[in-house]
Amino acid sequence: MFEPVSASTDFRIAPPDAVDFASVKRVLITKLRHHGDVLLASPLPRILKQQFPHLEVDVLVYDDTAPMLANHPDIAQMHMVGRKWRQSGWLQQLLNEWRLLRTLKARRYDVLIHLTDGRRGATLARQLGVKVSVAPKVKKRGWDRHFTHLFAIPRQGNSRHTVEYHLDALRRLGVQPGADRQLVLEPGAIARETIHARLQHAGLVGKPFIHIHPPSRWFFKCWPVEKMSALIDRLTANGWPIVMTGAPTPTERAMNAAIVSKLSRPIHDLTGQLNLQELAALSDEATLFIGVDSAPMHIAAAMQTPVVTFFGPSGDVEWAPWQISHRILKSQHRCRPCGWDGCGGGKLSECLTTISVEEAFKAVQELLVEVGAV
Repeated sequence: MFEPVSASTDFRIAPPDAVDFASVKRVLITKLRHHGDVLLASPLPRILKQQFPHLEVDVLVYDDTAPMLANHPDIAQMHMVGRKWRQSGWLQQLLNEWRLLRTLKARRYDVLIHLTDGRRGATLARQLGVKVSVAPKVKKRGWDRHFTHLFAIPRQGNSRHTVEYHLDALRRLGVQPGADRQLVLEPGAIARETIHARLQHAGLVGKPFIHIHPPSRWFFKCWPVEKMSALIDRLTANGWPIVMTGAPTPTERAMNAAIVSKLSRPIHDLTGQLNLQELAALSDEATLFIGVDSAPMHIAAAMQTPVVTFFGPSGDVEWAPWQISHRILKSQHRCRPCGWDGCGGGKLSECLTTISVEEAFKAVQELLVEVGAV
């Protein structure tokens, strides 16, 4: 059923063990990571469906990241692992795992595309009895025995965008992605209606505004409060309405509250009031997004909203805004990107704190001009 593509019938340059997807019915893509990581895997179902319309493409993600793919038009079914299953006790967790495995087995997958180095993918490759399975090539004992195909990963960090890294899984199977590699995120009608009502209340329907999301769940990725408030003051002094967002967690609420307390002019603060799909709908209406290396930045890029973003310890090549006009603010520290949680693990990243307000304001102004917003 899954014979390598014959050179006599197909003249593409392809791996000798490339898969004949004409014989494949169902594919399962697993991406058990955080929100931004899941969103950056969204081009894969679209590429598969574009090239092989008969395919049914399913995904397996953590339940809290499901909104990233909830309305994806090329996904047949979405399956979820509960992020908090372990907290419900071993018996309930076992029951949840059994139910998930039974559901996945009933789908009778032909191909498993595992996009991380998590052990669950290796276990599923065996339990589901798939004939073709692909995963990144990692140094884990016995890893290669679980998969029929392995795709190479960059030898050094910050050298290849994560989207391209995901697409390498398809390339390894003989599927070359076309020009359309955009992120896919659809907020849905309810989220769009909610944001329309909020913008109407703020007097911003049909008007230009800048969406700013200062926090990250990892605060060592954040630009200082004092500098963010100073940037917002510069923007409001130039006539730009600002809509600020943040997660409903105590830390993100506190950070945004500290920013607001230092402002000279009022802004529209929606911190803790939006879900992920509403956040996407808001970004879709914005003229520009300003934030740090985090899921909201990737959401804005998915909505094709120009992005100004700050990068400190994380790799700006791997995680840059994908296929959208953007400016990346980063320092010239030779040690970055280090991946540490602050310099020396001290929770404060000097490669971020040294970026000036003037640099940030200039980047915003340049991008607004580039996209024709001023």
